[in-house]
Amino acid sequence: MRLTSRSAWGTATIGAVTALLLSACAGSGDAADAPSASGSSDATPTKVKLQLQWFTQAQFAGYYAALDQGYYEDEGLDVEIVEGGVDIVPQSVLADGSVDFAIAWVPKALASREQGAGITDVAQIFQRSGTLQVSFKDKGISSAADLAGKKVGNWGFGNEFELFAGMSKADLDPATDVTLVQQQFDMNALLSGEIDAAQAMTYNEYAQVLEATNPATGELYTPDDFSVVDWNDEGTAMLQDAVWANTERLADDAEYQDTTVKFLKASLKGWIYARDNPEKARDIVVAAGSQLGASHQLWQVNEVNKLIWPSMDGIGTVDEALWKQTVDIALHTKNDQGATVITSEPDDDAYTNEYVEKALGELEDEGVDVRGGDYTPLDVTLEAGGK
Repeated sequence: MRLTSRSAWGTATIGAVTALLLSACAGSGDAADAPSASGSSDATPTKVKLQLQWFTQAQFAGYYAALDQGYYEDEGLDVEIVEGGVDIVPQSVLADGSVDFAIAWVPKALASREQGAGITDVAQIFQRSGTLQVSFKDKGISSAADLAGKKVGNWGFGNEFELFAGMSKADLDPATDVTLVQQQFDMNALLSGEIDAAQAMTYNEYAQVLEATNPATGELYTPDDFSVVDWNDEGTAMLQDAVWANTERLADDAEYQDTTVKFLKASLKGWIYARDNPEKARDIVVAAGSQLGASHQLWQVNEVNKLIWPSMDGIGTVDEALWKQTVDIALHTKNDQGATVITSEPDDDAYTNEYVEKALGELEDEGVDVRGGDYTPLDVTLEAGGK
């Protein structure tokens, strides 16, 4: 759909309501399908459900590694990882009690909190944004300002906040200065010339264009064929993948509080494993059922690691300055319909470092490197189609 007049943020809200209704229907099944109460004896592991925001892929490599390597089991947890999808809003599934923890982007979760979802960010895994706007180099788009007069793709569903903030910072009116195009979750519209700049994640869609064949050469495209607008460089990056917990349970359930520390400790250890063993982490994700190929998944592990490491305050710690930047953009950036992500400052329960600091302390006591100051990424070679 071109020149979309429907608010993409409004679409995200509708999606959240839809997912809530779907979750409510799902919750009407047998009690055995519901998440178990936290806490267990030494003999009985505590059952935990983790809701992902997308299908199995290396974006979530740390959680799959923690499961595969027995880190959850070591903490007395029996963890089930629940795949996400287009119609799943993880923070809503968490809020309605269907799962114990969820992975979600901060701006999306803040919007859900303002609508009544009782959720708290307990570990900020990604310290940098992975969102890009990608174009062919001959389009001359190297900054948000260069989007003026261009056909600009975005996915909607709450994925476009940084794009609108970047355009607004460049004094562009998204309603009149660009042609907004509803983009599918792939790069076909860019490769076919239907749009000038496409939304992409560093760890997924950007790899897709590098896995495609350049018809002019018969070889795969290279980074030299493209320009990217990186929202970290533009100053409008927003915090993305975080672990969210149930606010009410954190307030009055001591067993859930203890489970949260244990879950975070094991999950962080899984991400550290993915940092130190990217090829093995790739293999774990592929074995878990990813529909993407091995080279694509190794690229993804590598790019996700770049979003996490180094993490000089310790992996999972919420950086106050980056949190404030995310909130300020969510409060003041208007979309093409004049709406903002949220309308008021989040309350003090929106995030806490209490549980992740306890988990980090235990890991450090065990001699685990939780900062990755010496982290060096791989040089990954992509194969055609990501095989």
